[in-house]
Amino acid sequence: MKWQWKLGNFAGIDVYVHATFLLLIGWVGYSHWLENQLWSEVFSGILFILALFACVVLHEYGHALTARKYGIKTRDITLYPIGGVARLERMPEKPVEELWVALMGPAVNVVIAAALFTFLYLTNSLVPLSELTVASGSFLERLMMINISLVLFNLIPAFPMDGGRVLRAFLAMRMDYVRATQIAATIGQGMALLFGLVGLFGNASLLFIAFFIWIGASQEAGMTQMKNAISGIPVGRAMLTDYKSLSPRDTLARMSQLILSGSQHDFPVIDNDRVIGVVTRDDFIKALTQHGEGIAISAIMKRICPKWIRMKWWRTP
Repeated sequence: MKWQWKLGNFAGIDVYVHATFLLLIGWVGYSHWLENQLWSEVFSGILFILALFACVVLHEYGHALTARKYGIKTRDITLYPIGGVARLERMPEKPVEELWVALMGPAVNVVIAAALFTFLYLTNSLVPLSELTVASGSFLERLMMINISLVLFNLIPAFPMDGGRVLRAFLAMRMDYVRATQIAATIGQGMALLFGLVGLFGNASLLFIAFFIWIGASQEAGMTQMKNAISGIPVGRAMLTDYKSLSPRDTLARMSQLILSGSQHDFPVIDNDRVIGVVTRDDFIKALTQHGEGIAISAIMKRICPKWIRMKWWRTP
């Protein structure tokens, strides 16, 4: 079980909600019930959280649709209690592309906040900020302030926030990509230490944020270094070049020797310079346990359609 449920497919991207999201809904509902003992307040609190996460989904679509412009697909978007995650197939390779992909998420929240402010201003519905709390006050104005908070939070220059990718993109325009990542990750970890220090003196949620930033920065730096280390290795150095084959008259004992002497697991079966079948490792193990090493390869191989062309590069050992 993946512990997530599909909400739908929008603009060609699947949107999921993780099971842990229900814990947030339950906590919000329970908190409002304890404070007001009114079901209307409970439903209002849950509705606000759902509206907030609708803005989070739009934020992630800002990233996803901008990445699509650069030929990068998004596997899916998943909602967690701490926010949303858009899984891109890969990160943009050009710094300017990464810059725009990173900025378009917060830009969506800016547009939402601006639209809400315009509506509240035109309808004369704005109230002093002192009258607002997280759980009470004007619904739309609270939603506007939350979107502004999302912009500020996501632009913190630390991975995995959007601000960390913006910083890396700016640095990568002036220096090596790996070096830019290391600098951005170091700055992010420095901010994580700062948040953790402040969190020790009163705000426990900052400790969680600090841990989240520290881990994200470390992983980003590690993945970039690994990608850089293997990017210049040609495929030929990893491919299997000494490919063994079997005759239909060989026994499982022969295949056992070939498996033990190398890293090959699947073997083509060749007769008169023509590929007539294939034997996989799973087939080999199954036949070995049932019949022993004396059975012929022809009895267990999967036959290949005779329309297949001859494969001259396979040779019987």
